Amino acid sequence: MAIFRNTPTTNQQGTAGRYRMPQKKNVRGGILVAILLATFAICKYYSNSQFNDITGETQHVSISPDQEIALGLHSLPSMIEQYGGLHPDPEAQKFVKSIGNRIVQNSDALQTPYQYDFHLLNDPNVINAFALPGGQVFITLALFNKLETEDQLAGIFGHEVGHVVARHGAERIAKQELTEGLTGAAVVASGDYNTAQAAQMIANVVNMSYGRDQELQSDDLGVRFMMQAGYDPEALIGVMKILEEASGGQRQPEFMSTHPSPENRVERIREAIEKYSTQ
Repeated sequence: MAIFRNTPTTNQQGTAGRYRMPQKKNVRGGILVAILLATFAICKYYSNSQFNDITGETQHVSISPDQEIALGLHSLPSMIEQYGGLHPDPEAQKFVKSIGNRIVQNSDALQTPYQYDFHLLNDPNVINAFALPGGQVFITLALFNKLETEDQLAGIFGHEVGHVVARHGAERIAKQELTEGLTGAAVVASGDYNTAQAAQMIANVVNMSYGRDQELQSDDLGVRFMMQAGYDPEALIGVMKILEEASGGQRQPEFMSTHPSPENRVERIREAIEKYSTQ
């Protein structure tokens, strides 16, 4: 509105080109607002921290374990529907739950407040396993059918329980809030869509790098939980080989992937086996 009030007429000072100050003030005001938005996002991110007794790390998270559980339970029906429902064989479901529960009941995961449950999804095509915040863990029929041993299934569940215990979902929520705040600040400061696109692309790369670290930490925790539950941790290396073969050898470069390369993961898994064998 200030621009309209300051629109010059020919009776004032000739041409409109001489009146630039309102626009400059507007730009300076936008930069100030952007700085405030960015500062708020950063302060909020770094002020929300909690210590994780299992990993021994202080994490930047903005939600409580109870909220993680609620989020997971809320998302449970839609995840099941997305992957074709639950597998109808009750014996297969019972077997899956027994392996998952053995991992939890005999490892440090039992010390956490989460409500673990394990589900076999009836998707014969998509090779996948994942965990929701709060303890809901899934494996698709396509991946389940490729496994050769019970220990390999335990390796997958150990890894997914690792995501839950390490609160990776809560970390990603906090990180997403931060990147959205910084991206919004960039839009306000520039008023340019292309600049906003660039900022979002940078944010995505940051988040992907963060995701790779999470995967490696979950591999480490998976080895730890497997060994505590009496499973052979070498089986997790077999899972990596299955996943690599299933991809047909075609994958994005590690830098632009949310998962580390299988070769890198195998190396780190061997390091974890050696580490926990001496404890």
